[in-house]
Amino acid sequence: VAGLGNYGLRGTRHSVGMAVLDRLDRQLGVAEGWQVDRRCCADVALATAHDVELVLLKPRRFMNLNGLSIASAAEVYNLGPEDIYLVHDDLDKALGKVAIKLGGSARGHNGVQSCISALHSNEMTRLRVGIGRP
Repeated sequence: VAGLGNYGLRGTRHSVGMAVLDRLDRQLGVAEGWQVDRRCCADVALATAHDVELVLLKPRRFMNLNGLSIASAAEVYNLGPEDIYLVHDDLDKALGKVAIKLGGSARGHNGVQSCISALHSNEMTRLRVGIGRP
């Protein structure tokens, strides 16, 4: 589960993917378990939910390079694109509305496009979190 965003700009609308992971880590009881994984240039926490092992990932790169971290993590943790869930902002959704989407285009989202390019696939599941337009 990768929270897309700009690592150095946490708390902004475009880093909502990382904020969702911050909430998820508390619910899974791993909020103190984050560690820097230099192999994929990301903060990583391992968790279990309903007997499923999860790798929570927050790339330490800017949004348009998030895919490099996610592709590296996929290799390190032996994951295919179909195993990856991207959590990212969506300007076209009202603030707080969410939608789940499997595959498809990036729809103009630079972080998602970076993931598609780095993984050579668009088969990731996406949790789109509405941030609305200014």
